[in-house]
Amino acid sequence: MSGLLALFFAGVFLVNGVPHFVNGVSGRNFPSPFASPPGRGESTARTNVLWGALNFAIGYGLGWRLAHFDPGQSAQLAALCVGGLLMALAISSHFGKLYGGATAKPKR
Repeated sequence: MSGLLALFFAGVFLVNGVPHFVNGVSGRNFPSPFASPPGRGESTARTNVLWGALNFAIGYGLGWRLAHFDPGQSAQLAALCVGGLLMALAISSHFGKLYGGATAKPKR
C-alpha cells in the first residue's frame, strides 16, 4: 500500500474511533457495526470502547508502523488530515440523521 494511501486510511480509522471510544467510556450505548441493524442499532458501551480502541490501533498501525508518519512532511500530513476530515463529515452526517442533528434548525 502506498504510504500516502495508508496515511489517508489512518486518518479515517483514527477519526472513526473517537465517537465510539468517547461514548463507550462515558457509559453510553452507541451505534456500531456489531449492532442490529449494523450502524443504526446501538451496541453496549463496552463494545464501543473496544471498537474505538481497535480503530485507534488500526490507525496507528497504518500511519506510524506502515507509512512511518512524519508530521514535518506536508504531503503525509495532508493525507492523514484529508482522510480524517472526510470521515468526520461522513459520520457527522450519518449520526446526525440518527440523532436529529442533521435536521436541527438554528435558534433565532
